[in-house]
Amino acid sequence: MKPIKRVEIVVGQHELEPVIEALEAVGVDGWTVVRNVGGKGERGLRSENELTDVFRNAYVVIACAAEKVPGVVEAVRPFLRRFGGMCLVSDAHWVIH
Repeated sequence: MKPIKRVEIVVGQHELEPVIEALEAVGVDGWTVVRNVGGKGERGLRSENELTDVFRNAYVVIACAAEKVPGVVEAVRPFLRRFGGMCLVSDAHWVIH
């Protein structure tokens, strides 16, 4: 196993493409996206069953080296300030196959 950082980001689905572009600009070369996630935060309830993408959220998971984390956080921060969402960073281990 290889020690890495796990970065989890929840943003509005309408902001997903610009967020991905910002992540690529700081050197992130892989991610996983789960669309239509729901939850409740400081900006209220977001249902995963909305009729349009306007109120839907997306969940992005990144596995990266620790030295990339500051760039990732700074790339995502403007979107979180403007549109809300969440970014979590934790230690993880990559199972090498």
